Amino acid sequence: MTQTDFSTILPVTILTAWASLLLLADLFLPREQKGWTALLAALGLALTMGITLAQSGQEFAPGFGGMIVRDGFSTFLNVLFLLIGLLGIAVSHGYNHRMGIERGEYYPLMLFSVVGMMLMAQATDLIVVFLALELLSFPLYVMAAFAYPKPQSEEAGLKYFLLGAFSSGFVVYGIALAFGATGSTDLAYILAAVSTGAASLPLLTAGAGLILVGFGFKVAAVPFHMWTPDVYQGAPTSVTAFMAAGAKAAGFAALLRVFGMAFPALAADLAPLMAILAALTMILGNLVAVAQTDMKRMLAYSSIAQAGYILMAFAPFDNEAARTMAVAGGLFYLVAYTLASFGSWGVVIALERAEDKGLQITDYNGLGRKYPLLGAAMAVFMLSLIGLPPTLGLIGKIYLFRAALEGGLVWLAIVGALTSIVSAFYYLRVVVNMFMREGQPQVEREWWLEFAIGAVAIGTIIVSLWPFPLFDWAQQAVMVLF
Repeated sequence: MTQTDFSTILPVTILTAWASLLLLADLFLPREQKGWTALLAALGLALTMGITLAQSGQEFAPGFGGMIVRDGFSTFLNVLFLLIGLLGIAVSHGYNHRMGIERGEYYPLMLFSVVGMMLMAQATDLIVVFLALELLSFPLYVMAAFAYPKPQSEEAGLKYFLLGAFSSGFVVYGIALAFGATGSTDLAYILAAVSTGAASLPLLTAGAGLILVGFGFKVAAVPFHMWTPDVYQGAPTSVTAFMAAGAKAAGFAALLRVFGMAFPALAADLAPLMAILAALTMILGNLVAVAQTDMKRMLAYSSIAQAGYILMAFAPFDNEAARTMAVAGGLFYLVAYTLASFGSWGVVIALERAEDKGLQITDYNGLGRKYPLLGAAMAVFMLSLIGLPPTLGLIGKIYLFRAALEGGLVWLAIVGALTSIVSAFYYLRVVVNMFMREGQPQVEREWWLEFAIGAVAIGTIIVSLWPFPLFDWAQQAVMVLF
């Protein structure tokens, strides 16, 4: 391994070693002091983020024969993944103790999953993409069933594992077809083969379609969303919060890297399919969310709908002028969704009690009156998911709708606007219950959780007032793909 190779994967290496040592250190911690595991995991993520940011100004650096790369795109997403890990720890610490599932292996599993996400963003070879996908997924399968012997949690883990393995088969088959069409799994080589006419386009298109199916499962896009409501509801809510943001962000990272680097020549064939997937995902996710009375299922269908908005970034891929704006808007909205998602799940965790109590939407009656700050934070998250001011979600949707219009997809922008109006019904229903209904909700006061909710709420508003640095960073990150 050369010095360049080591530098390219330095953050990933450090976090992997930290997770492995943390797993060993947990053996020597008494059961009543498992909270130290959470603190040590947070320190590992903070250290890795510092190293990632320190490398951000360095030049493009390929490693391991071009199979892994460090560039602006991977740096942007790796910072997001590490932030997801830190927020995941913050919302998990008190919840796991309260629910009796505080086990030492929880945080190393979370760190290994973050390692898979980071490799996903850096992978420039389809084999590494698949390995990163599995490294990301397997800890999540275990974490979804972490509340054993609770039947709902075991069911969630089993469903997620079986359907995840099934979707991985599509990815493997797609990679095999791409290799058969071009003779390589390297993304740059695949692009060169297409450009020179050396690739079998029908075979490559079929392979790209199968890869899209596999990653459509990860991001919970329709019609590959069936697992989402049951897994989100059955898994521990702390796991659901981490999964809803992390797995979705990693899936989109892989889609952007693969379809941005290897398959731009297939854009004319794939862009209409992406537009249809985005529209179906927005429509189904929002319409079904309207009928939900359980908060976890409502947010599950909400996350499906949010995946549809992010998929809008792929629809103008056949329009070179709009492509960079669209994908930068997708990355920007991914940050906005991550903050609003973690914040809303954090409030759910604050209200949830043993035996699945406190999870009905009616349980939020009076929350804003009894706990004004918590209610105000939840209102910010709901407004951001709708796309209303003064929140980051509004700015993100403006960028996405603008890119769709510039790409000539007026109908898709209209679908996005109309479904956003539909989403206002079930999001604002929560706000109405909190401030206009009588109730006496009971909230668990936990320092880490309250800090995370407050910080995310403030960030959602402040960044929306000055979004240009974040969007410029996203735009610079995207330029390396095209």
